[in-house]
Amino acid sequence: MSESPIPDAKTGNTAQPAHRITALLHPFQKFGVNLGLTRIQTLLAALGNPHQQVPVIHVAGSNGKGSVCAYLTSVLSHAGYRVGRYTSPHLVNWTERICLSEGGKLQQIAWADLETALAQTIAAVDPHQPKPTLFEIVTAAAWLYFAQQQVDVAVVEVGLGGRLDATNVCDRPLASIITAISKEHWQVLGETLGEIAGEKAGVLKTECPAIIGPLPREAQVVVQTKAESLECPVTWVEPAEAFSLRPPLPTSGEGLGMRAAQANGITYPLALAGPIQLTNSAIAIATLQSLRQQGWNISDTAITQGMAATRWPGRMEWQTWSGTPILTDGAHNPAAAIALRDYVDTLEAVQAGKPVTWVMGMLSTKEHEAVFRALLRPGDRLYTAPVPNHSSAAPQDLIAIANQICPELFDAKATDDVFDALKMATQLNATIVFCGSLYLLGHVLEQQT
Repeated sequence: MSESPIPDAKTGNTAQPAHRITALLHPFQKFGVNLGLTRIQTLLAALGNPHQQVPVIHVAGSNGKGSVCAYLTSVLSHAGYRVGRYTSPHLVNWTERICLSEGGKLQQIAWADLETALAQTIAAVDPHQPKPTLFEIVTAAAWLYFAQQQVDVAVVEVGLGGRLDATNVCDRPLASIITAISKEHWQVLGETLGEIAGEKAGVLKTECPAIIGPLPREAQVVVQTKAESLECPVTWVEPAEAFSLRPPLPTSGEGLGMRAAQANGITYPLALAGPIQLTNSAIAIATLQSLRQQGWNISDTAITQGMAATRWPGRMEWQTWSGTPILTDGAHNPAAAIALRDYVDTLEAVQAGKPVTWVMGMLSTKEHEAVFRALLRPGDRLYTAPVPNHSSAAPQDLIAIANQICPELFDAKATDDVFDALKMATQLNATIVFCGSLYLLGHVLEQQT
C-alpha cells in the first residue's frame, strides 16, 4: 500500500501522510489509557456534539467486537445505507479505524480527510481543561467525520471496557451489543468476571435494545441485572447452526471451516473463518432483526450478500508468506486463543495428526501462560519474537513459559526479529500459525505493503 505525499494547505509541506498523522497525535500519546467521559464530552461539545447527529450501534465485548462490526457494516451497506465504521486498534495505519461503506463498498478514510478531521478536533481542545487522550482525539474525529459525511448509521466499537470508554457518549443507541466477556485488561477493568461485566454493561442504555452473546454465568448475572434495571429489551443470542463444512478450495490451507449458517430462521454464508463465527454472526443477525423491528429496511438478500462479502483482516485469515500459506490471527488473550485453537483443530492436516508451528510475540501485560495452555500441544513447534515499539514480553521468557506449559514441544526457539521467526517456520512443511499480537501482525503486514 503506497502513500502519496499530501501537501499542507498552509505550508506546502509534503511529508508522508502517516508521519503527518503521527505528528498531529504525538502530543496526546503520553496520556495513555485514562478512562473517563468528562474530557470526551467536553471536546464533543466544542465540536457541536457531532455524535448526537448520527444513529449508532455500539459494540462492546472481550472478543468478537471487530467481526460483529464488520458483519453489520457490510450488511447495512448492502441494504442501501451509508454506514460509518469506527474500530480499533489498526493493523497497519490509522485510516483503517475510520471507514465509510456504501453500496457494498468499504473505503478507509482518505489521508487528507483524516488529517482535516484530526486538525479540526485538536483545534477545539480547550487549553484550560484537562488534555484529552490520543484515543479520545481520534474518537472525536471519527464522530465529526461521520456527521460531516451524513452517514445513516455508525457502527462503533468500544475501545476498552465500556462504561467509561470514550465511545460511550450516546444516550439512545439503536442497539447496544455485548459480544463476549472474559478476563482481559483486568489491570483496568477489574480482577473478576463480575467486575469486568459491570464495565461492559455500562454501554446499556435505558429502554434501548440490548443484544447479548453467550456469557459465563458470573458475567451474565451482572449484565442481566443491569439490563433489567434499565428496562432494556434484551436478546440473548445462541450460536448459529452450521450446515456446510468443507470450503471449495481446500488447497488454500484452510482445511475445514464453516461456510454457511442459520440463525433465527435466516440462512446466510459465513465468510469469516473459525467456529467462533457461529456466535459472532448470530449476534450480527440478531442485531439486524432488531433494526428491522425498528423500521430499518434490511432484506434477506442484503443479509446474504453482506454476510458473504464481509472481511476482517488479520483475524483467522489465511495469507501467503514466501509462497507458504500462513494462518494469521490477532489472538492475544485466553478466550481468543481458545477460539483460534478450535479453528486450528478443524484443519485437515491437524486432524490427520500433524503438529502445528506457531510464530508468536506478545505484549508483557498479557496472560502468557493461559494463552500457551490454550494453543500448544505435544509435538508443536514455537518460534517467538519481540513486538516492536511496544512493551513486549521477552522472546526467551515466552519460550521458558511455553516449555513449562508444554514440555513435549518438538522445538522452541526465541528470535530477535519476527522475520527470522517466519523464515524458520516457512522452511518447514507444516501448518503455520502467526498470532499473539495485532501489533506484531500489523508490523509484518506493513512490510509487505
